[in-house]
Amino acid sequence: MTTPDVPPGLATFDDDAVRRVLCVVAHPDDMEYGASAVVARWVDRGAAAAYLLLTGGEAGIEGMDPDETRRVRAAEQQHACAEVGVEELEILDHPDGTLVHGLDLRHDVARAVRRFRPDTVVVMTWETETPWGLNQADHRAAGLAAVDGVRDADNTWVFRDLADAGLGKWGADRLVVMGHPAPTHGVDVSGEPLERAIRSLEAHEQYLAALPWHPAPRDMLTGATAAQGQALGVANAVLFKVYELKAAPEPAASEG
Repeated sequence: MTTPDVPPGLATFDDDAVRRVLCVVAHPDDMEYGASAVVARWVDRGAAAAYLLLTGGEAGIEGMDPDETRRVRAAEQQHACAEVGVEELEILDHPDGTLVHGLDLRHDVARAVRRFRPDTVVVMTWETETPWGLNQADHRAAGLAAVDGVRDADNTWVFRDLADAGLGKWGADRLVVMGHPAPTHGVDVSGEPLERAIRSLEAHEQYLAALPWHPAPRDMLTGATAAQGQALGVANAVLFKVYELKAAPEPAASEG
């Protein structure tokens, strides 16, 4: 995880309005590379948080049968969630490694949004290039599906089966994009939020054991958040881009 380019005017995110947070990612462990520190902070401030994983990460451990990998990674993700206070975890069965942005992913995201009714939805960047290099294909598909699914959830006439099942439309207030190369905001995660995030990444024990090149979670997260913290003038921070989904439109320029 590398520090993104920091534009002028980066703001400290005002998270007083964050009360219900839905995080949508592709795999077990995706939230644990910094985003879980933000979730830990918000939970400590009284928010409820839920994770939606589009795959079980079954293609993530070389040499282990995919069915066993899925079981192992689900258990590790449950442990990781407990470390940061996430009480609700849903893991879907879309195929790991071959996610395709399409109606099925959008439908699943919209269903989760309508069911959990968040004010804030957290996703990972869908950009091809990220601060740490080329983005993985599943991450890109999951990010795009989350963006579209969030808006689908707020349209009565999209996915009418959800309304028929009692899930009426719901509009989130904001979309928070983690890992975006041009962040607009940051959150101070110094102290306990960072410590809980480190433990959440350490919870992926068997997954990390299969990656001998992987840095120690403490070294990785401490270094990355310290670098991002410089942008806010704090010890440790996580930077992200915020899209306000219910902001008033800009007034049209007058002619003449």
